[in-house]
Amino acid sequence: MAYNEQLAKRARDILKTQKGFSEKKMFGGLCFLLNGNMCCGVEKDNFMVRVGPQQYEKVLSLKYARPMDFTGRPLKGFVYVDAQGVKTKTALRKWVQYGIDFAGSLPGK
Repeated sequence: MAYNEQLAKRARDILKTQKGFSEKKMFGGLCFLLNGNMCCGVEKDNFMVRVGPQQYEKVLSLKYARPMDFTGRPLKGFVYVDAQGVKTKTALRKWVQYGIDFAGSLPGK
């Protein structure tokens, strides 16, 4: 596949109890949505998180975060998290929560 299925399963296990959870193939990978809004996903071996424009700079300053730039230009409000940053369940849960918080602040689609 075009994405790390094991990482996707780990994220799915965290998210599957969230109200409005769904999955959709996007960005050449698999994205997880809450009420139709993307919160996070997996593209190749990259874990991506939608943090929104207001949290973007703060989250980018965290260890393991970098701009999401799969097109060659960074997508503001989205970050990639290095594999080391999602190695444990606790670490992955922390990053998933950023996506839940942002997606949860948006109106459902």
